[in-house]
Amino acid sequence: MNFHLFPAIRGNVEIFDEFFSSNMDETISPFLTPSSRRWGKHLPLKATLIAAFFLILSFILSNPSLVAICLLFSYFFAGTHALIAAIDDLLNLEINIDILMTLSAFLSFLIGSGKEGALLLVLFALSGAIDERVRKKANHNLRALKALAPTKAYVLQKDQSLALYSVRAIKPGDQIYIRAGDIIPLDGEVVSGASSINLVHLTGENQPQSVDAGSEVFSGSTNIDGPLVVKVSHTSSDSTIARIIQMVAAAREMKPRMARFIDTFSSRYAKGVILFAFLFALAAPLVFQMDYLGPEGSFYRAIAVLIAASPCALVIAIPISYLSSIGACAKQGILLKGGSVLDALLKCRIFAFDKTGTLTEGNLRLTQVDAFGQTYDETQIFALASALERGAHHPIAEAICRAATDKKIAPLPLEEHKMVAGYGMQAQFEDKRLSIGNRAWILPKLTRPPANEILQKLDEVEKNGEVHTLFLFEDRLYLFTFEDIVREGIQKTLTTLKDRYGLELVMLTGDHEASAQRIAQQVGLTRYFSNLRPADKLDHITELAKKENLVMVGDGINDAPALARATVGISMGKEGAQSAIDASDVVLLQDRVDQLGWLLEKAHRTGHIVRQNIGLSLLAITFASTAALAGFIPLWLAVILHEGSTVIVALNALRLLKR
Repeated sequence: MNFHLFPAIRGNVEIFDEFFSSNMDETISPFLTPSSRRWGKHLPLKATLIAAFFLILSFILSNPSLVAICLLFSYFFAGTHALIAAIDDLLNLEINIDILMTLSAFLSFLIGSGKEGALLLVLFALSGAIDERVRKKANHNLRALKALAPTKAYVLQKDQSLALYSVRAIKPGDQIYIRAGDIIPLDGEVVSGASSINLVHLTGENQPQSVDAGSEVFSGSTNIDGPLVVKVSHTSSDSTIARIIQMVAAAREMKPRMARFIDTFSSRYAKGVILFAFLFALAAPLVFQMDYLGPEGSFYRAIAVLIAASPCALVIAIPISYLSSIGACAKQGILLKGGSVLDALLKCRIFAFDKTGTLTEGNLRLTQVDAFGQTYDETQIFALASALERGAHHPIAEAICRAATDKKIAPLPLEEHKMVAGYGMQAQFEDKRLSIGNRAWILPKLTRPPANEILQKLDEVEKNGEVHTLFLFEDRLYLFTFEDIVREGIQKTLTTLKDRYGLELVMLTGDHEASAQRIAQQVGLTRYFSNLRPADKLDHITELAKKENLVMVGDGINDAPALARATVGISMGKEGAQSAIDASDVVLLQDRVDQLGWLLEKAHRTGHIVRQNIGLSLLAITFASTAALAGFIPLWLAVILHEGSTVIVALNALRLLKR
């Protein structure tokens, strides 16, 4: 075949198309230069830190002019965004806690408490910057999924030449050429060629499947052995990967919004405080004997109420509680994408687990070599089998080579070593033939029909769902059996979740029934579902979520939609797929599923501290506001009480840093 490489429908059109389809995410915008992207990264947080720097200087310096300049910069960096947002909210007739905080900060400047106002703005801006960063990180998963599938594919022309096209330009009925080692870009049916494809990230099944003419293949799977010509059956927008992306996006929208109640309360609270302060400023002189202006006047007291009632302690102390827990979890190798995850964990009554790579390690281990009653030289068999499989990318090949290495057996030199795509490997050793591969390919090579005991044994192994391969040395047959290793301590962890926290446990897997049943019995689970595609997992999670809030624990691309749909998604950070990591709310950086019990305990502790802080904050706000309104305490004391409560609840929150 001749390769004629030319781009089709590429260039600026597709770059801009990808940008607009990404919901205007500035990190990939073609309008920005690399340097402007670097300056714009984490911009709200950078501005807040600069504002904090100038605020600290204002407390250190004694020169009034320098203090005023520092406060001006602090107000500019921390307050510009808040002021613009507040004006926008007012134009849309929305009164919320953002307006209350901004109004309090700027009015405090007017009554001579500029430092207190700047402090309110800095703390408020810091909370907003952290929240924005968490949201952007959580929404990164769609781009990671999109990057998984190739953007180009070789299209077979009428003259048998190959042309490189954008996958968006390829239509159903076109034939594409897929090289060994490439990721399959589009769904379709094999027209010619034979190979093995790895579906582990799509289905969870860790044994590659053999495909040849007539076999169906899916985008996102990996072509391992030989080249394939595939007739495309779906466009790029309707491929397997595209459907997974759509499911993740839809599942994200279906996730419960933990802040809904807080947003409603905050809006009502802000309206109430602003309205009360306004009415008091106008009506108090008519009811009580006081002036409108002056240190004892109604306007002065109304502004003091706005400052004292600003929920600074709530705004900063509650995030500090969650950030402290997030920090403690990070030290344990657990990454939390936001503090609301801890709240959500407390409400979950069901834990759903993927099998491969979650309950198990996802790596095959050779457990047995069956010679069917023959005596054999173990060293020779392992030396030959590992020599055959050396350099192959099958999980089975890797397991055999790993077993030989563990036994310190070196591979022997082979002749005429070659791969038979989709079936196995074959070679010559001292004029003796040897082959390793699947049953359908190996058994016909025997010079005489296999004995009944061999067939019965093979039927039994396949019925039990055990991963296996056959090794033929001359006319002697050997059966290699493998198992996926169950994670150490997983039984104890599941028992703790079930007995201590009263949780319902279920396993969801793409593996076949026999394999799923065997692993479920080993780890002590009585409820499981097998043979699941990504859409099937999402359907099961959706049905379970109708009854109870639930946690989904998984590691593969096939788990991404379910992880996004679950109340809390937990993924493996060490061996897990990037799409699963991005779609989840919690990442176990060291793949230690045994840390789930510790995480639940931390969630309970965090909830306890948060409730304490809410109570302390509301008590301080009520006392300071009432005292300032009645004129019992001067403004500076009201501010000290208000800010002092912030320090107290912040110190209380820092207790969560303990591991």
